[in-house]
Amino acid sequence: MSNNAIRPLALVIILMVLDHIAFNGSRISVTLYAIFLGESALTVGTLLALYALLPAVFSVAAGRWIDRIGIIKPMQIGSIGVGVGAVLPYLLPGVAILYAACVVVGLAFMLVNVAAYHAVGELSQPEDRAINFSYVALGFSTSMFIAPILAGVSIDSVGYRNTFALLAAFTVLPIVVLSFKLLPIPAPAPKPEGSTGGNVMDLLRDPQLRRLYITMAVLTVAWDVYSFAIPIQGSSAGLSASEIGLVMASFAAATFVVRLAMPFFVQHVKPWTMLIGALLTAGVSFFLLPFATTVGAMMALLFLLGLGLGSPQPMILTLLHESAPAGRAAEALGLRTTLINGSQTVMPLIFGGVGAALGMMPVFWAMSAALVVGSLYARRASRIAAEIDMKA
Repeated sequence: MSNNAIRPLALVIILMVLDHIAFNGSRISVTLYAIFLGESALTVGTLLALYALLPAVFSVAAGRWIDRIGIIKPMQIGSIGVGVGAVLPYLLPGVAILYAACVVVGLAFMLVNVAAYHAVGELSQPEDRAINFSYVALGFSTSMFIAPILAGVSIDSVGYRNTFALLAAFTVLPIVVLSFKLLPIPAPAPKPEGSTGGNVMDLLRDPQLRRLYITMAVLTVAWDVYSFAIPIQGSSAGLSASEIGLVMASFAAATFVVRLAMPFFVQHVKPWTMLIGALLTAGVSFFLLPFATTVGAMMALLFLLGLGLGSPQPMILTLLHESAPAGRAAEALGLRTTLINGSQTVMPLIFGGVGAALGMMPVFWAMSAALVVGSLYARRASRIAAEIDMKA
């Protein structure tokens, strides 16, 4: 990759990480603030669902818009929206404003997310794309580590209102860079006639894209099971809050480690082979988790799960960008975002109902079975992709 491409690529990742710190810190601070105000678990769950609800509806339309006009304006509007949404509870304290804040921040960060992913794909040469997406994943791992620590320390030090203002401050640099056109990305090239048209279902009718979306859907649900079920499993095993935090930290550490090693895997492992290994690794971890009752055992299995769930993202994004029809790469990313946010809105309700009725073991084992079946599906997709490459 040329030096001319490296600078805007690095800047895109930095701006997205800053916006993600504000987004993720907002989620954590809203949750804790609502609890501090004495709100019920239902209220907290509703607030968190609002972050994902509108992105699940509008991500595809946002992707089409980004395909047409490029990434600068959508990232600018998204950064402004994240900042405005994050600062609202500082300006107007109380639970009522939290609903508006969640909607604004969630919808705005969706714009940043889809636009930035599209920019990385467009700025990368085919041979560099998976490595560059791994840098994006590392950036997300970094912001996911920073945001909860920043929010927690800030709340204890300066209170909830000032914490929201601090989080909003992270969007200032992205807003300035994008508003003053300091991000050196050229305008999008003219698209082939009719390339941005068509129904979103056309993307699902494409065999290669359909295989990717199905594989991605299984992995997305696995992330949701992890986020929802591990605190419950830890509590059932008698672990303290700090021990549960330590266990979940081992998952985050594994995602960082595997993404740090991604440049090596990109050079030595084919994308579909990586996905098969990730699905099987996560499936084994979920199968064994019901038997883990100690901190050490849960940390080991959560580290294994983090290796499995942390590795596929760069490969999926690479395959998705390369498999999308001409002029519709951002729309394909938007459909990915729709599936992820739809899962984050609906799946916790399903898991909660099953867990309350039958316990967490059926949830873990059903997820394990889905991941193993997904690996068999991915293996078939890998064979088909290899046959296509040979014919080409």
